[in-house]
Amino acid sequence: MTRALIVAAALTVMGLLKLPVERDLAVLHREQHFRSVEFNLDLREKLGQLGFIAALSGFRAIVADALFIQAHVAWENTEWGRMLLLFRHMTTLQPRVLLFWDTAAWHMAWNASVAAMNDPNQPRQTLRVKAQREYFALGKDFLERGIKNNPDRPELYEALARLYKEKYKDHEHAAEYYAKAAMVPEAAPWDRRFSAYELSYCEGRESEAYERLHSLYDEGEKERLPTLIKRLKFLEEKLGIPEDQRISDKK
Repeated sequence: MTRALIVAAALTVMGLLKLPVERDLAVLHREQHFRSVEFNLDLREKLGQLGFIAALSGFRAIVADALFIQAHVAWENTEWGRMLLLFRHMTTLQPRVLLFWDTAAWHMAWNASVAAMNDPNQPRQTLRVKAQREYFALGKDFLERGIKNNPDRPELYEALARLYKEKYKDHEHAAEYYAKAAMVPEAAPWDRRFSAYELSYCEGRESEAYERLHSLYDEGEKERLPTLIKRLKFLEEKLGIPEDQRISDKK
């Protein structure tokens, strides 16, 4: 009886000691935007027994890296469906690794979409276009979910902006996501500029784009790049800016 009481007391003390540590870890995870990995039967079936045990044992990074190698092989063999599943597993296991989200989006929205559009086994143009758009959507989904897991990093905002610009020809959303990237502390210095460039192509938002581009121009020579000047001059003409208010043609 005495031994049982001692063991119970020891477990109680250990539990009390663990509470503040676990609470601090939970706060840290929320601050770092970690999302829990769902170790359910579905993941067990997808990873296989050894992979699932390794993930449960704390070897998620090793499992994810092994899956990344498999995804590269799938890419070489143009196995787009297999690649999609592998990247979904990787991003589930390691949601804070930007490389997995970015590479998954690139393969889906660029490589797989081009392959679908040029598929020699599909004679119908409408079905090729449909498949292409589906791959665009898969790439976008990876980036959107990646941003939810990594809202404090600019790279995925930039990647989503490029996707909207290059694949959807949607300058307004491209401007929006470059602007969001620019608001992140580690943003690249060109994000603000790219956002203003994209906005200058949006019908009905020329005045806003003109103000933003002119504001950059006024910051000095470092911002007076050829594209910025070209877009400013275009907007000066479109908005009918008086001659005495236009930027100089001199370098």
